[in-house]
Amino acid sequence: MIKFLDIQAINNQYQKELKEACARVIDSGWYIMGNELEAFEREFAEYCGVKHAIGVANGLDALILVIRAWKELGKLKAGDEVIVPANTYIASVLAITENDLIPVFVEPNPTTYNLCPQNVIAAITEKTKAILPVHLYGLVSPMPELMEIAKQHDLLVLEDCAQAHGANIDGNKVGNWGDAAGFSFYPGKNLGALGDAGAITTNNADLAQAIKALRNYGSHKKYENIYQGVNSRLDEIQAAMLRVKLGYLDQETARRREIANYYRSKITNPRIQLPEWNNDDNHVFHLFVIQTSQRDELQQYLIENGVQTVIHYPIPPHKQPAYAEWNQQSLPMTEKIHQQVLSLPIDPTMDNKAVDRVIELVNGFKM
Repeated sequence: MIKFLDIQAINNQYQKELKEACARVIDSGWYIMGNELEAFEREFAEYCGVKHAIGVANGLDALILVIRAWKELGKLKAGDEVIVPANTYIASVLAITENDLIPVFVEPNPTTYNLCPQNVIAAITEKTKAILPVHLYGLVSPMPELMEIAKQHDLLVLEDCAQAHGANIDGNKVGNWGDAAGFSFYPGKNLGALGDAGAITTNNADLAQAIKALRNYGSHKKYENIYQGVNSRLDEIQAAMLRVKLGYLDQETARRREIANYYRSKITNPRIQLPEWNNDDNHVFHLFVIQTSQRDELQQYLIENGVQTVIHYPIPPHKQPAYAEWNQQSLPMTEKIHQQVLSLPIDPTMDNKAVDRVIELVNGFKM
């Protein structure tokens, strides 16, 4: 069986270092808000090229807390509109609605799956206060264009970087384009913890201070609470694990790109639409997503031949039962994408034999 993603194999590469890091935390006797978190925040901020990184419990909390902090700082209020790609994972939308703001779903660019600047402009109203670009599947959104739109309309920009650690345009990495960014370190991410974990990046000191309080019960000083905060802290063991794995992120990204480039050059089945990429550093291939009108048949064929695949994602947010108020909204491009996308295995531990086998099977698919 060719696994979609072999997390155990990925982590086994660094087993000795991970165990040493875990032992270091155990031996320290300090497990929350300690030296490992401070060190990881410093190292991750340096990696992203930003002034501040704040560790939180998970990627969803990262997005929620940025918006919450902007509300506390008077930048946003309940009822404001936030433009978001309609084809994103539901977490991007949950962060908006959790803060009593209104998501405005925008159709993506059909070849990149990311926000289309023209569609963003068309969606702006007097209630629009922010844009939430998602670097979907690991490809950077068109940030130069989106930042110019935000500047012209005085909008905040919150990057959803959950799938794009290290991706960049002309050396400027995700997490350093917008006013703030949220990262997930869920175990299956390119930079994955050994449990739930997340982080926020920003260059704004006031925002960073507000978030640091909000994640810790609204407190900078024990038993003194500035805000009605939450408990969303990146613990010491996960911070220590991430410090180890951050050192290997670029190496793993290089292998992901190598596999993606090989897929793109060797998959020739005319029924398959391959992902767009210009061989630049703007894609880190968290996922290698193809499109076909025969998606379900292809997935079944591959599993019968020993290849795991995943659908990211079968149901768009506006069609979810949780958002029944938007179920009747028509977003045909988004709906087509969700009906046709299929993610092929792309794992930095895959050997060339496995990659060749996936290519052979995809090219041999006939219906």
